[in-house]
Order: sequence, then structure tokens, then C-alpha cells
Amino acid sequence: MDLSYMAEMPIEEFQQRRAAVLAQLPNNSGLLVFSNVEQQRTASSTYPFRQDNYFWYLTGFNEPNAILLLKKSELGEQSILFLRPSDPLMETWNGRRLGVERAPATLHLDQAFSIDEVRQQLPQLLNGLDTLYHAEEMQAWGDELVRQTFSLMRTQQRQGMKIPTTQVCWRHILDEMRLFKSDNEIRLMQQAGQISALAHIRAMKQARAQRFEYELASEMLHEFNRFGARWEAYPAIIASGENACILHYTENDRLMQDGDLVLIDAGCEFAMYAGDITRTFPVNGKFSPAQREIYQIVLDAQKRAIELLVNGSSIKQANDEVLRIKVAGLVRLGLLSGDVETLITEKAYTRFYMHSLGHWLGLDVHDVGSYGVERQRELQPGMVVTVEPGLYIPNAEDIPEAYRGIGVRIEDDLLITEYGNKVLTAAVPKEIADIEALMAQKD
Repeated sequence: MDLSYMAEMPIEEFQQRRAAVLAQLPNNSGLLVFSNVEQQRTASSTYPFRQDNYFWYLTGFNEPNAILLLKKSELGEQSILFLRPSDPLMETWNGRRLGVERAPATLHLDQAFSIDEVRQQLPQLLNGLDTLYHAEEMQAWGDELVRQTFSLMRTQQRQGMKIPTTQVCWRHILDEMRLFKSDNEIRLMQQAGQISALAHIRAMKQARAQRFEYELASEMLHEFNRFGARWEAYPAIIASGENACILHYTENDRLMQDGDLVLIDAGCEFAMYAGDITRTFPVNGKFSPAQREIYQIVLDAQKRAIELLVNGSSIKQANDEVLRIKVAGLVRLGLLSGDVETLITEKAYTRFYMHSLGHWLGLDVHDVGSYGVERQRELQPGMVVTVEPGLYIPNAEDIPEAYRGIGVRIEDDLLITEYGNKVLTAAVPKEIADIEALMAQKD
């Protein structure tokens, strides 16, 4: 199915973002952002190129070896790009390039230079600025270029070259901007959530004993690709049996057995934006009584968290309630003993629940933006957050045998709105009866 018409961000949005950044810069300053470079996979091949998220956010340009300079001076505001020049021979071997000549009109920039000219042009462009915004330790080649540029400028001070006297990291500016999603971003994230949900549905239908975990991973990638999402947003976790108690399990090579639960944490990347869903379901299509009990505790906690994650609330408020629900459930099953509030204060639950309730979502699966102290930042419209409570019961002698090795996590993506929230990943079932009914329709 061709969804390419849905996968494009209007170029005007990138232009507006650059203008918003420039509006926050002081007079007589510049801001540099560096692209990713190609990453070597083997001696003779590279990984498929993916742009740095910050660079993409400001340019929409998906080529390596590029630099964006935003400049605010007495000449006004300028957006300047360094990029690879057109090269018919290299393009025959390695694919098309935008080229210097077409870049300004295509990307709505003021000026473009060949990346081959950067050592000559960048000192002149930075000359006389008071402040340079540059985020160190993100792109090693960018750090080295800034160091070399400043070194060269120092040698020319007697000829009137003036070096920026102040360097500032720009992360706080861009992180705050990226935290609040525009209407266009929301449209793309809704599609990422929908495609991810369809892939989870396919995995439920295709699951059966004596299949390898990686076979379900391939089923999901098939569904991603079928609907226009070529890549995973992150390496999929397909964790059956006790593997579900390993939070970042990615081997995905176990042969699934009858009676196992399988926890799948996977999402697609659509037009650079991430989907992120976790579902846990029985390989044979039927929850055992013990699996059902653990699962229902997590589901009740997740549904209550979704009710609480609204405009004006916070992740901490929701997590506090999640802890009460889960600890009470563990006490009810005999996996913990004592007063619920005391157990929470003592953090006795960390044996079974050791991660946070959720995280920001956007261009990155763990997206940027401040959470505030203890995740108490007030939620506001335009934020997108995951909600993913879990319980992981170790295979230990002091655990009743029926519960040993059960791992359950349930995760959805929420858009915070003016009036509450919208679940972007609601298409994939999570109620026990709905999962079992869907799995009864195995393809």
C-alpha cells in the first residue's frame, strides 16, 4: 500500500522551526548543527543512512556530511547549508545527491555551499559573531571542525578576524521545541502508531508454539513495510517465556513453547517518527490462570494511568497510582506481604517493577525534553508520552511455581490534548478476552 503521500512534512514547517530558533538567539550569534555521517557495517558496506534527529528537525534533509548554520547579525537572519556537491560519477555508484545549486530552493534556505569549501567559508561566516551555539559530543566530526575553525581564526586575529567569545550548547532550545508536537507531527505519529498496531495484530495471529521469536519479528517488519514504514523505530524485543523478564532482550532467537507468554515491544518508524507499543499474549492463544492474574494487574494499572495522564497532571502522579495498584495486586497474590503504603515507601516492588512508567516519544523512541524533578513536569497539549507499566516475576525458589518467569508489559502512546488525551495505538487489543478472540482467528 502506497502511503508516501502521507509521509511528507511540508517544507515550510522546517523553515518555521528555523525561524523559531533564530527568534530565541541573541543578536550577533550563530548556531551550528551537524548531520550524521555514514556508519560502517562491514569492510565493504555501510548501514542504511539515517539522519541525526536535530539536523532533520531543522532541515528535512537526509544526506550525510552536511552542516546547518543559523546566523543572526546586522545583515539579518540567515539559514546556510553546507552539503555534498553534485557528482555524476559518485551518484552513479551510490545514489543521487541534492547538490548545492538546488538546495536553497528545495529546502527554503538562504544560501548553500559545498562541504568541500567549509574550511574556507566557515571562518568568514563566524567572523565577528559574539556567541556560537554548538552542542558538543554529538557529532565527533563537528566537534573537530569547530576546534579547527577556531584555531584557524586565532591565527588570523592580527588580520582583523574576530572569534566568538562565548560558546553555548543549543540542546535546551531544541529539546523544548521538539517536546511539543505540531499538527503535522501529530499526523505522522498517528500513522506510526496505527502501522505499529497493525504489526502487533499480525504477530498475535501468527504466533504459535515451535516458531522462533525472530519469525514474529519478521512478520512485524513485513507489516511495517506493507504500509510504508521501511524501518523499525528501535530493535524489536520478542521475548517469550522467562525472556520477558529481561527488559531489553533483543536476541530474539528462542523457540517458543506451548504455554509461554510472549512479550513484544516493537514499533515502526514512519517519516522519521517513532511508534512504540508493547503487548504480552499467550503463544497458544489462551492465558493460564496465573498468567491471567499477573496480566490483569498490569492492565488495570495501565488503564488507570491513561485516565490520569492528562493536561495539567504529571507522569509522577500517574506512576504513584500505578504503584498502589500493582503492589496491592502483588500482596493479593502472595508475592509481597505487608502494608501497601509501607511496601511502596520501602520500594519492595522494585524486585518486580524496576523501570519508569513512560517516556517522551517523537523523532526518537526515547525523545528529548525535560521531565522535571521526579517526573513532576506538568503535562501540556502537544506532548506525546508512552505509558508502559510492567511486572516481571523472577524464577526464584521463594516465588510460587505457577508465577515463576512470567513477564508482562503493556504499552501505548498517548497524545496529550487540551481536554485529556488520545491513545494513538488503540487499534491493537489488550483486554484478555479480545486478545484470545483475535488469536482464535490465526491466519
